[in-house]
Amino acid sequence: MLKDITLGQYYPAESPIHALDPRVKLAGTLIFIIAAFLAGNLPGYLILIAFLAIVIRLAKIPFRFMMRGQKSIIIILLISVSFNLFLTAGTPVADLPLLRHITWEGITRAGSMALRLILLVMGSSLMTLTTTPNALTDGLESSLNFLTVFHVPVHEIAMMMSIALRYIPILMEETDKIMKAQEARGADFTSGGLIARAKAMVPLLVPLFVSAFRRASDLAMALEARCYQSGVRRTRMKPLRYRKNDAIAYLVLAAFLTVMILQRVFL
Repeated sequence: MLKDITLGQYYPAESPIHALDPRVKLAGTLIFIIAAFLAGNLPGYLILIAFLAIVIRLAKIPFRFMMRGQKSIIIILLISVSFNLFLTAGTPVADLPLLRHITWEGITRAGSMALRLILLVMGSSLMTLTTTPNALTDGLESSLNFLTVFHVPVHEIAMMMSIALRYIPILMEETDKIMKAQEARGADFTSGGLIARAKAMVPLLVPLFVSAFRRASDLAMALEARCYQSGVRRTRMKPLRYRKNDAIAYLVLAAFLTVMILQRVFL
């Protein structure tokens, strides 16, 4: 399951989505998140799914690879579905002991919540899969540059977010290596109850935290060796420039958001 986390990974490919300006993809992700909460009925979800499917197709990312990321949220998905399924008041499905607490309204809300969560994870993962960490940092900094008027350290915030996203797959890989090393020494992470499994995680968490702090120290030393200073205006090797395809993408995103708002109002 650790290898199935797609958030923070970059999938190299030659596609129109990869070639877009990172600011366009950040705006597109934000618009998609807003649209996901605007979709409250079947037509809205169908429009959302169709839009996401087209973008995934244009990005040339295998659909199976995208679905791998859903395994990492299976626990959150089950919890949210269970709460909505059993705690929503309404018309019971049947007058039976096991089905008395399940309502038709709960089934509808649970299905809507599950679908929305899956689409949000896929849409958010699509941004990191098609954008390199450096481009994502530049895009975040450029998009939030207006906050410098209020003395907000935009460059530092963008850099921290980019580093955090970049280290997700690295830490997952490190966790997988430590788990295999501990299992080779006789550790068991699967058997026993909840308390036994929690105790078995201690030999995993200690070396993982040590490795994470070591990587953070190495990164800090590398930044100091390159005379990094916060608050200094920096130039970029590849300055961000909007192109014709970026303008078209903005128009498509505006049209998509308009359609989602209209279906919310009239359907």
